[in-house]
Amino acid sequence: MADVNRGNRPLSPHLTIYRPQLTSMTSILTRITGNAMLITALLIVWWFLAAATSVEYFDTVNGIMTSWFGDLVFTLSLLGLWYHTLAGIRHLIWDTGRMLDVPTAEKLGIAALIGSVVLTILTIIIV
Repeated sequence: MADVNRGNRPLSPHLTIYRPQLTSMTSILTRITGNAMLITALLIVWWFLAAATSVEYFDTVNGIMTSWFGDLVFTLSLLGLWYHTLAGIRHLIWDTGRMLDVPTAEKLGIAALIGSVVLTILTIIIV
């Protein structure tokens, strides 16, 4: 076995020197929004099941879904849906081999973040 001095080897990436990049943060956010949309879908299924069960149960669930808390959850879900969509389009662009240089990739990430907020506000205004 090779004589390796393991005590002097740096950890990679070490938390004290690692600087998160915009592209890595937007990638993590894409995964988070994908999972959040799954939870939202389950809430919507719960709403439909309550409608199919009884009037009293639907009134209870509908009261939760149409309260300020439900509005907040659905608004954040809409924001996540728009972000996830725009980030998916960004990845489709990258799959073609275009816009892979770091400055352009960061601009696409910023565009996805800003675009999701703008599209969320437009959706709320229109709907």
